[in-house]
Amino acid sequence: MREILSELNRWHARGDRIAMARVVATRRSAPRPIGSKLVVSETGELAGSVSGGCVESEVVEAAREVLGGGAPRLVTFGITDDMALSVGLPCGGEIDVWIDEPDSTLLQQLVEVVRDERRAVFFVDLEDGTERLVPEGDNDVADELIRAGHSKVVELHGRRLFADVFGPPPRLFIYGAVDTADALCAAAHAIGWRTIVADARGRFATRERLPNADEIIVAWPDEALSQVAPDHATAILVLTHDDKFDLPLLTGALATDAYYVGALGSRRNQERRRERLLEAGVDELELARISGPAGLDIGAHTPAETAVSMLAEIMAVRAGRDGGRLKQSSGRIHAEIA
Repeated sequence: MREILSELNRWHARGDRIAMARVVATRRSAPRPIGSKLVVSETGELAGSVSGGCVESEVVEAAREVLGGGAPRLVTFGITDDMALSVGLPCGGEIDVWIDEPDSTLLQQLVEVVRDERRAVFFVDLEDGTERLVPEGDNDVADELIRAGHSKVVELHGRRLFADVFGPPPRLFIYGAVDTADALCAAAHAIGWRTIVADARGRFATRERLPNADEIIVAWPDEALSQVAPDHATAILVLTHDDKFDLPLLTGALATDAYYVGALGSRRNQERRRERLLEAGVDELELARISGPAGLDIGAHTPAETAVSMLAEIMAVRAGRDGGRLKQSSGRIHAEIA
């Protein structure tokens, strides 16, 4: 949605009507994830994508028909293996696309939600086209969907709805302004995440040392955690190798809703740190949440390689995967993550 904000704002400013196509379901391999969007203005301008292939042309034609007075519709594009490459759906994928003309007021409210990095769910009834935007905190069902973190088709009160989940980018909070911290920021930035690096040592936590960090905080662990306020969409990594930082940061991190808590260090150091945390009163079950040594076993050596290893593990945890080799997996390759 963020990639089409400028076009939506421009079209809204000049009063254009807009049709929107949304990917609401995928089967087998699909080139674009659930929630992907293609918007078409009444003047024929396009933004976004639902497939990246020849399916796009058919979707645009359907969108123009909707703008011409046609009813909203759910269209399924099922492609045989023989046809797959020619129409842009590798491996014979299948996608369901909902095409309608969103209510202009609701669409503008949604644009503001995305622009302000707030959380909400945009519900679309796939039978009659009824729409509603539910901000975080207004509805238990919407809050549960927001916490799950991905858009999907749901059954509510006997109706089939597409729940399109919106929220700010995932956050990576790193404590310890070491060289690996900036490598992590660079890697996370490449996939659209927001990064925050904190350290109590002001001479380390500088823009010169951390050019890729979105935010730099000079603060002790408790204060840094208070400023960041980690939530269910935040991953935390501790890189300091110093008990006066590691212990309070990990203890505080375990008291948050962060979906991932990891710590750099050797297995021997991890065991020693674990004993210190137990002595400090941290519960065994809580300690099990800490990934340490953080990262996947890919033979990393350099800071950049280590960053790839750790970020890969964080992504696997976020997607509910174990991080194994795809050739040995029988499940879907692409996770349904918003």
